[in-house]
Amino acid sequence: MITMKTKYALKALTHLARAEEGQPVLIAEIAEREGIPRKFLELILRELRRSGLLESRKGRGGGYSLRYAPANITVAAVIEALDGSLAPVACLSPTAYRRCDGCVDESTCGVRLVMADLYAATIGVLEAITVADIVERIEHASERRLPISPPRLSSVNPSR
Repeated sequence: MITMKTKYALKALTHLARAEEGQPVLIAEIAEREGIPRKFLELILRELRRSGLLESRKGRGGGYSLRYAPANITVAAVIEALDGSLAPVACLSPTAYRRCDGCVDESTCGVRLVMADLYAATIGVLEAITVADIVERIEHASERRLPISPPRLSSVNPSR
C-alpha cells in the first residue's frame, strides 16, 4: 500500500496540474479542495520541492507550481521522492542497497529472484503512469458520472 503522504502528494500534484499553467497555487487552496490537513500538506510540498518536482514562490502571487509538465512527472518519481526506493527487498535497491542478513549468495537467492520480477513489474507500471494520466482518468470518470437532476414539475403529484 502507498503511504498517506504519497496519496496526498498525488492529489496535490493533480490539483496543481489542473491549475492555470504558470500560476502558483496556495497551500490553503489545495488543502481545502483536496481534503488534506494543511500542516501535513506543507511538509509534503516542501519535500516535493526539495526533490525537484515542484517550484515555489513567496510573497504576493506566491504558492506552488509544477516544475515539469504533468506528462513528465511519474508516479514512481513521486513515491521515490517521498518514501524512498520502490525495491521490495534491500538487496535490489539502487539507492539503499544492503545485503540481506543471512544471505549466502544473492545470485541464487530464491526470494531475491522472485522479488526482482515483482520489482521490475512494479517499476514498469509506476514509471508508465504520470500525473497527466491521473488527471485524464479523473476527467474521464467525471464525464461518465451522470448529473443528478431535479424532478420535473410535470411528474410531481400536486395532491401531495
